[in-house]
Amino acid sequence: MRRSVDFATAVRRGRRASRSRLVVHLVLSRRDEPARIGFVVSRSVGNAVVRNTVRRRLRHLMRERLTGLPAGTLLVVRALPSAAEATSERLGQEIDAALEEALARPRYLAVESAR
Repeated sequence: MRRSVDFATAVRRGRRASRSRLVVHLVLSRRDEPARIGFVVSRSVGNAVVRNTVRRRLRHLMRERLTGLPAGTLLVVRALPSAAEATSERLGQEIDAALEEALARPRYLAVESAR
């Protein structure tokens, strides 16, 4: 995801599932387009080097899970400060648990946003 409107849609209208190191916001649309993922890693996580390292690790972990998401998914993964010290294995476990919770009762967009 690159557009701020997509991030806002996922965060405001999506189903939220939080864990100790990250929060996911997931919303499904009825469109037949590929799933889109965005990452939010704020300054509270660390300096620029740490933030970019966390973002790259999350991107790598989500790449493996992308095919398991339904078409039309908007997903925002927000890293919390404790994500900086977490191992990739632990982050992967937390992503899996959060995605499972969010996908159990997903929210759908009532009105399709204009592209």
